[in-house]
Amino acid sequence: MRFGTTIVLAAAAASLAATAVAPALAALVQKKTPYFASISASKARMRTGPGRTYPASWLYQRADLPVKVIDIYDRGAWIKVEDPGGTQGWMMGKLISDTRTGLVMGTIAELRDSPRYGGRVTWRVEPGVVGRLSKCARGWCHFDVRGRGGYVEANHLWGVATDETLG
Repeated sequence: MRFGTTIVLAAAAASLAATAVAPALAALVQKKTPYFASISASKARMRTGPGRTYPASWLYQRADLPVKVIDIYDRGAWIKVEDPGGTQGWMMGKLISDTRTGLVMGTIAELRDSPRYGGRVTWRVEPGVVGRLSKCARGWCHFDVRGRGGYVEANHLWGVATDETLG
């Protein structure tokens, strides 16, 4: 393959990748802050300001970690987030996803087969476990950790408001 053809193909691939990410980023930018989202990359730097010239304050090495979006800068190029520990900083917009996740906080949480206290306990998860959230209503959320899921009380999770309704 000729060098010129390689450049054209690389540019086309980059353009396709950008258009695939653009709708997801546009959806994030249109939401009213604050709201919960998650880190999409397995490695993501938090910076002290909205730009690569600002020093990195944290390196997150945990995809799907829930974050609270508290500000948006430059049409979503940079997003100010708060992590579960309360640390705030800026991340590149493409590192943030609208995928809803939760982090178990406090003590071991029981996952139940139905969203009620009388539901059968199917799993127990330790503090620090991250899972995907869906079907949140009346203080309960369906929480899935790599295919093992159940309903957990929302007050055991960071990444969802206790009165929030999802899906």
